[in-house]
Parts: sequence; C-alpha cells; structure tokens
Amino acid sequence: MTKDQIFEFFRRLAEDNPEPETELEYGNCYQLVVAVALSAQATDVGVNKATRALFAKVETPQQMLNLGEDGLKEHIKTIGLFNSKAKNVIALSQLLVDEYDGEVPDTRDDLVRLPGVGRKTANVVLNCWFRQETFAVDTHILRVGNRTGLAKGKTPEQVEAKLEKRVPQPFRLHAHHWLILHGRYICKARTPECWRCQVVDLCSYKQKVLEKPKR
Repeated sequence: MTKDQIFEFFRRLAEDNPEPETELEYGNCYQLVVAVALSAQATDVGVNKATRALFAKVETPQQMLNLGEDGLKEHIKTIGLFNSKAKNVIALSQLLVDEYDGEVPDTRDDLVRLPGVGRKTANVVLNCWFRQETFAVDTHILRVGNRTGLAKGKTPEQVEAKLEKRVPQPFRLHAHHWLILHGRYICKARTPECWRCQVVDLCSYKQKVLEKPKR
C-alpha cells in the first residue's frame, strides 16, 4: 500500500467507527490488566462472561489476593488455561501490591515485568487506559496486516514495527482497535467478507471473496 492508500484505508475505518473501543469489559486499569491477561487464547465474549461477577467483587490487587487463587479459579474456570492464568493474576497482583502501591504502572518496561503480561497485553493497557499510541498485534491484526498489504510480517513484532512506521496521524491512537474489529467481523480467517468490506479496493489480497457464499 502507498502512503495515500494507507491514509484512505484508515480514513474509511474511522468514518465508519469514530471512537472504537476494546470489547473487553472493565471498570478500572487493574481490571483491564486482568481482563487482557485472561483473554489470551480466549474470546472477549467468554472473558466478559467470567469477569462480570469477578469484577463486582474485585476492584484492586489486594482484593484479588484476598479472594485467593482457588477463589479466582471458581470465577474463571470457563476460560481456557484458567489454572495458569489464575496463578499469573495472583502473582501480578502481589507484585503490584509489593512494588507499585497497588497501582498499575504506565510504562511498557514495568508492565511486562508483571507475570502473564507480555508485550501485546502491555500495549493494550497503554493504549486503552493511558492513551498511548501503541499497536497491540493479535492474530486478527497479523492476518489483516498481511492480507491487505498494510503491514506484512511473519511475527507480531514484525507487523507491529511496520505499523509503527506506516500508520499516520490522526489514526495512530485507534489504529489497532480498527484493525482488530475489521479482522474479527469482516476480514475473517476462513472466509473474508470482502463483499461488504469498505476498504476492498485498497487491499492487495488476491483471493477476494466478492460474493456472499450461498448457503
């Protein structure tokens, strides 16, 4: 994609959804960290179902420690890998209490110190809560970046680096949300719904599905 095409790509996505947000539900920054950590290899819908009752009880790292690992598991047992995720959430809560006075830090270096928090999770927190221009590359963005030609790369890190270079203002803050939602609902893994895609003419994907398959 050329610079002009990239600008037009995001202009159309922005016009369609001016203020995109994560579909994870949370009430404060700590709950966001927990929700994103739980969302690895799980759907946002599944995480939200599990965390509604949890977040009604737990708003702070100390409250999570009071609940304990077994109590947490009871809330999140419907989520994949819940045993290891529960361990990580308790451990990251302990670290926040011990070293950060229970507050979530606002730098990537500090965030990735937290157990279960990788670069992608840190980028989501920095973007959604601290309003930093970060690009959290998940499977949807990896697919959309490569398919469209917007940001090609074999790894999330490679695609993130390309997005850092190529996404222009005023679209940088919301770019990763637009790309995730586009991948989740239109540029789907098995059958991309090119027939209703607002950026289809800008996309370099050769196997476009231009007609809705008949059932």
